[in-house]
Amino acid sequence: MTTNLLTRLLLALCAAALATMAQAADPAPPRIIEWQDLMPKGWDPMKDFKGIDLGQLDDSDPRANELLMKMQEIANNAPTNAQMNGVVVKLAGYVVPLEENKGEITEFLLVPSFGACIHTPPPPANQVVHVRPRQAAKLRTMDTVWITGRLQTVRGDSMMGVSGYHMTADSVARYTGAAK
Repeated sequence: MTTNLLTRLLLALCAAALATMAQAADPAPPRIIEWQDLMPKGWDPMKDFKGIDLGQLDDSDPRANELLMKMQEIANNAPTNAQMNGVVVKLAGYVVPLEENKGEITEFLLVPSFGACIHTPPPPANQVVHVRPRQAAKLRTMDTVWITGRLQTVRGDSMMGVSGYHMTADSVARYTGAAK
């Protein structure tokens, strides 16, 4: 009777191990997200500036510079969406190169709009993903790509801006339209 119980227990453990291996071999598809998914619900970066007529301030006005510095501080400290931490996602955006090796990009920022961090101030940190592709990619500045991998809410600081998220990308593919 004890042998029968041990056999059943061993079979149950083997079945559980096989089920786990099957799940690992066939992972769920990534969740296709949009940039607004990275912002926590209810976050309003402009709440501190309501009632201020920015058009009335001249560039030489010291109050304009103070407001600009406050806006940059809010952007750099923008809160991330904790529910996105650890989620395998697919996200489209524009490449801002940080590091390259032999003509291939090994590290970059992904941003939601063309020119961000290059020709315009960086977006809020919760709209910037610091990406390290598993394989270096032949990309250029502002190429549009899909990144796929596990998103982490890890703040980073680079010469191009502050990022609220990090991803070691399993894949980086040229954007050709809707996700497949």
